[in-house]
Amino acid sequence: MQINLTMRRVVMAVSAGLLPAATALAQEPTVDERLKAVEAAAAGAQTAGDNAWLLACSALVLMMTGPGLALFYGGLVRKKNVLATMMQSFIMMAVITVIWALFGYSLAFSKGNAIIGGFDHIFLKGVGTEPSAYAATVPALTFMVFQLMFAIITPALITGAFAERMKFSAMLLFCTLWAVVVYFPLAHMVWGDGGLLNAFLGGAIPALDFAGGTVVHISSGFSALVCAIYLGKRIGYPKSPVMPHNLVLSVIGACLLWVGWFGFNAGSALGAGGLAANAFVTTHFGAAAAAIGWLVVEWMRHGKPTVLGGISGAVAGLVGITPAAGFVTPMSALIIGFIAGLVCFLAVTSLKKALGYDDSLDAFGVHGVGGLTGAILTGVFANSAINTVFKDSAGNALPSGLLEGNPKQVVNQLLASLVAIALGMIGTWILLKVVDLLVGVRVSGEQEMVGLDLTQHGEEGYNLDLDIVAAGSSMSSVMEPTFAAAPNPVSE
Repeated sequence: MQINLTMRRVVMAVSAGLLPAATALAQEPTVDERLKAVEAAAAGAQTAGDNAWLLACSALVLMMTGPGLALFYGGLVRKKNVLATMMQSFIMMAVITVIWALFGYSLAFSKGNAIIGGFDHIFLKGVGTEPSAYAATVPALTFMVFQLMFAIITPALITGAFAERMKFSAMLLFCTLWAVVVYFPLAHMVWGDGGLLNAFLGGAIPALDFAGGTVVHISSGFSALVCAIYLGKRIGYPKSPVMPHNLVLSVIGACLLWVGWFGFNAGSALGAGGLAANAFVTTHFGAAAAAIGWLVVEWMRHGKPTVLGGISGAVAGLVGITPAAGFVTPMSALIIGFIAGLVCFLAVTSLKKALGYDDSLDAFGVHGVGGLTGAILTGVFANSAINTVFKDSAGNALPSGLLEGNPKQVVNQLLASLVAIALGMIGTWILLKVVDLLVGVRVSGEQEMVGLDLTQHGEEGYNLDLDIVAAGSSMSSVMEPTFAAAPNPVSE
C-alpha cells in the first residue's frame, strides 16, 4: 500500500510537470499553419519588391519626357524655339495626366470590346491598392500610373515633326484629341483584356509588343509623318540650313532617354524578376549596337562620325528593341539594334530627301521606321525560352518566332503594325483638319521668323544680349578708376 501511494504521488508529480508543456505544444502552430504563414510572408515580400520596382520605373519613364525628350528636342531646334519646343513636352505631363485619370485609363484598360475599353474605371473607380487583372503582385494604382507615363510621352514624340512652326494652342488641342482617338484605343487593342492585338488575353491577331513598339512608336512616328506633310516645310527649308542650336543639351537629353528607357522596357515585365532582367539587358544591348550601326554607315558615307549621329542611333536602337525586349535573347538584341541603326539612318537621310517632307526632328525616321523595324524583327527573333507566349493543349511551350519555327508570327507582327499605321495616319489627318478649322495649325510667316518662344510664350530661352550689356556696365564701373589712375605712356 505504501508503494502504491508512492507511485501515485510520482505519477501526479510527473503529470503536473508535463501539463504546461502539453498546453504549450497544443498552442504552437501546425505545420500547415506555418507553411501558410511563410507563403503569406513571401507573397508580401514579392508584392513589396515588385511594387517598389514598378514605382521606380514609373519615375524613370516620366523622366524620359521631362527632362529627357525636352532636352533632346530642345537642343535640336534653333535657339529662338528652344522654350516652345521644351514646353510641348512639359505640357503633356500635365494634360495627359488629367484626361488619363478622368477617363483615359478606363478606355485603355477596362474590359470592353476588341477595339476600345469601357467605363468601368472612369474617374479611377475601382483602381486602388488591390492588384489588378494585369499585374497580380502590384496595386492597381501602381499599374495605372506606370501606364500613364507611356500615354504622356507618346504624343510628345509627335511634336518633333512639326517643331518650329505649329501654334501652341493647336498643338495642345491636337495632342489631347490624338491621345483619345489614337492612343487609348491602340493601347487597349495591344495590352487590354480582349484587345484585338493582344497575344496573352485572347486577341484575334496575337501580336507581340512588350513595351510599345506599335502602341508608342509606330503610332506616333507615322502620325508625325502626316503632321510634317500637312503643315508643310519651314520657311527656307531645305535651301537654308537649319542647324541644332545646342547639341550639348541634346546629348544630355539622349543619355537621360537611354537611362529612362530601362524603366520603359524592364518595367513592362510588371515585376522585379528574371523577365525584367532580360528586358533591361536587351534594352542596353540594342541601344549600344544601334549607335555603332548608325555611326559606321555615317562614317562611311560622310567621312565623319557625328555626335548627333551617335545619339540618334542610340535612340533608334531603343525604339527598335522596345517591342522585343521581353521576348528575345541579349544576342538577338545586338542584331536588332544594329539593323535598327542602319535602317533609321537611311530613313532620315535618303528616304527623307527622296520624299521631300520636312520632319523637323526626324520623329518619323526614328520612331516610325524604328518601331516598324523592331516590330517585324520581334516576329523573327522571339524565343519561347525567354517568354512563353503560345502553349499547346497540354500546356507545353510552342515556338514564338520565325527562327524558332513559327513563321506566322511575322505575319501577325505586320498586321498589327498596319493597324497602328492606319489608325495613326487616318486619325491624325482628320484631327489636323478639325484643329485647323477651329484654331488654325500653323503660325504666320512673321511669327515663324521671330520664333515661337516670343510669339507663343512671350519669353526667350537665352537673354544673352542683356547679359552682355550688364557685364559691360559692370566691367566699365570696375575698370574706370584703373584707367584714370594709370600713367599716360604717350605724355611720358
